[in-house]
Parts: sequence; C-alpha cells; structure tokens
Amino acid sequence: MTVSPAFLLLSAAFLATAPAFAAEAPARPNVIVVLADDLGWTDLGAFGSDLHETPVLDRLAREGMKFTQNYSACTVCSPTRAALMTGKYPARLRITDWIPGAMPDNPKLVVPDWTKFLPTSETSLATVFRAAGYATGTIGKWHLGGPATYPEKHGFDENIAGTDKAQPPSYHAPYNIPTLKPEGKEGEYLTDRLGDEAARFIERHQARPFFLYLPHFSVHTPIQGRADLVAKYQARIREGMRHRNAAYAAMTESLDTAVGRVVATLERLRLRERTIIVFTSDNGGRITQGTTTNQPLRLGKASAYEGGVRVPLIINWPRVIQRGGVSDAPVITMDLFPTLVELAGLPASAARTAVDGVSLAGHLRGGPVPRRATLFWHYPHHQHYQLGGAMPYAAIRAGDYKLIEFYNDLKDIRLELYNLRADIGETRDLAATEPGRVAEMRAQLHVWQREVGAQMPVTNPAYQPTKPEYTPPPAKAKKGAARG
Repeated sequence: MTVSPAFLLLSAAFLATAPAFAAEAPARPNVIVVLADDLGWTDLGAFGSDLHETPVLDRLAREGMKFTQNYSACTVCSPTRAALMTGKYPARLRITDWIPGAMPDNPKLVVPDWTKFLPTSETSLATVFRAAGYATGTIGKWHLGGPATYPEKHGFDENIAGTDKAQPPSYHAPYNIPTLKPEGKEGEYLTDRLGDEAARFIERHQARPFFLYLPHFSVHTPIQGRADLVAKYQARIREGMRHRNAAYAAMTESLDTAVGRVVATLERLRLRERTIIVFTSDNGGRITQGTTTNQPLRLGKASAYEGGVRVPLIINWPRVIQRGGVSDAPVITMDLFPTLVELAGLPASAARTAVDGVSLAGHLRGGPVPRRATLFWHYPHHQHYQLGGAMPYAAIRAGDYKLIEFYNDLKDIRLELYNLRADIGETRDLAATEPGRVAEMRAQLHVWQREVGAQMPVTNPAYQPTKPEYTPPPAKAKKGAARG
C-alpha cells in the first residue's frame, strides 16, 4: 500500500501532540500499611473495646471493610513481619520466633537452627512497589535483622526508626534509636513523632505514588502512655470493664491519633481517594500483668489459642472497597501482599513470589469470600515467659475447626480440637469425641509441614527431669507507667 506524504505529515502531527490530550493511564493508588505491635483483637472501639477511644480507626472500619476472623502469621512479632513483607508462611522462611528469641533453662526440646533475619534474596512488598515506580518508606519498628538486612536492603528508599530491636528503650524522648534523627526534644512522645514523620513522608512524595509501611512500636512494652491521657483513662475506668489498664489505653489512643495525622494529611493534599489504608497487628494482645484482654478469645500473645493469633484487620479505599463491609472470612497476614498488588493494578506476576497469600481484592469490592481450605501455624519454640505462653506447637484451621498439636516432648504429643464457630473461647476440647476429624486434619497439617520444610524441635539430651523447664527471673521493680 502506498502512503501519501500528506498522511505521513498528519500522522506525525498527531503523535507530536497526542500526550497533551490522549487519555492517560489512571494514576496508581498510594498504599499505606499500618502495623500495630501486640494490639489485641478487642483493643479498638470498632472491635469491641469498652474503654479505648479509637475514633480514626473506627471511622476507617465504618467506611471500609473490617475482618472479624483475621489472623497473624505467628503468635509473636518477627515471623509475622517477615510474612507480611514476603507473602510466605514463617515456616517456609524459617523465621519462626521473635528475633533473637529465648530458650528456657532446661527444655525437653531444643529449637531448630532457625533464621534470625530476613534474607535479601527474598522479594519484599517494597521491592515490588519500587519496581513499579513507587516511592517507598518505612517508619517504625523493623526487627528483621541487623544493618546487613535493614529496610534499605529490602526495597525501601527511606528507613526512619527501623533497627534490629524489638522495642524502644522509651516512648519518651530521648529515644536512643540510631535511625531516628534528629533525637526528640524533651517531652516528645514516640508515637506522636512517628505520626509526624509519616505526614512529612506523604508531603515529600505527594507528586508520585508511594508505598508507606508504618509499623508502630505501640502498643508493645514498655507500657508508657502520655501522662495527660493516662490521667484521662484512670478517671474513666469503672468496675466491670474488661479493659482496665489506663497506660495501655493511653498508648492505644496515641496510636489512633497518629493514624489520624496520616489521614488528615491525605485529605489536605487531596490524596485520600487515591490511597489504600491497611491496619492490622502482628500478634494477639499481651495479657501478662494485666496489659490488655482478648476476651472472649482464649489467652493472648505467645499462645497457640485464638487470643495469640486473631487480630484486627481494616482495609479502606474510598469509592473502591465496599463501605461498611464486615467479613468473617478466615484470612491471614500473607494475604496482604497479593491483595495490595492486585488493588494497585500491578501485573499479577508482581506477586508470584507471595506463594502463601490469597488476594482479597475481589472480596473487598463486594465479591465472594476467597476460596481457601486451610490456614496453618508452626511454632517450634518456647514462650514460658508470657502468661499462657506455648510450648512448641503447630496448628491448622479447616473450616470452623482448629486442631493444635503440642510438642511437650516428641513422645508426648498432645492434640486439641475446637469448633471456633460454636466455641470461640476454645473451652471444649473435641479431640476425644471426634477422632476421625483429628486424624484427617493432623494428616493435612503434616503434609503442609513437609511442603514448606517446617523445622522441628529435637529432643534435648541434656534435659534434667528433676529440674523445672523454666525458672522465672526475679520480679523487677515496676517503673512509672507514664511520663510527661
């Protein structure tokens, strides 16, 4: 076919001017993931707290979707953080305890040689978003290894306050956190500071899409609230309340206020409708020394029971995610990786390494519950130092049923079975009355353990039967719960 010179000139003119009026690809949404530390299932107003004031998070729940059967990948922090970053079960990563973990004095079982850092060979959520042109930043707790595996090695352009430490020395300045500069002024409160840092990150990157990971230290120990808020809650606690810790309540309100700073900044910059916000926790609430309660769930942080792993989840994106949605779908930490990749419009291949996550994107838009037959946990460690803490265990949830396999020693494996729909508090062990279900679920659990290469504890040849496994350290003098 012969093309006329006039047509070529017209085509050249069109191509030269096309960017000025051709339809551009829609801007990709910003993504903010807020991860609380040790926040229990009932610690937010939207999830049933009878004391804590959390108006910002309650609003995000009302205007987005909340999940009532969301699970953390582990009963302690570092494994869940690794699972969130990679979309993989902690057992597959071999990051199965808080880093560096702790052993009792005289255990029957010795824990395996597990990994105490997030390998840089893993594909992180931040790496995926940075490859898609996003600015990436993390503000808060990292706890996935030392400088060689800090956030900067995992796709984050900016790292503020992230180190290998599990908790801050203090919530009141000076903080002595080497990656948080400048040092806070006397009287500054850490959760407030991280909220301000998040607002500044958003302002710096408002002209391009960004992925912001905001893993707050709060409400992890030390339990230190702002003095004014502690006094407020001390005056509000009444007989019969389930939540009764004023300092913890103050920390929870400060966490909510810090999220409020983020939301207000998005609204001021007209970015709110272009921003996905996720809020969740790394494990169940700590119940030692009356910190909080997870009732009606059984026990809390470090436990194999629901109080150790069932945590809040809120996902909010105006005009996209179903407003006021409440989902009882069993979901888990790893699901956030493929969910955010799909919601952001990134190619499906971007989530190919997140092999244990299931995307919730369709469900969030009003579609059916995602299809999943089972959830698993594997914890080959000891947690004697938490109230109700677990010996090594593994667990499976299939439908309404949960089976827990406790490894007191390898010759004394205890099995417990619960129907969570009928017995959310795990008070009635059905193992003896439903042996067929126990056998079926146990077989599924063992197949999964082999598939992911789960490391098992081994018999301790030095175990002394006449001595206790764990000797609690001497009680320490209590420090003041609040400072100005």
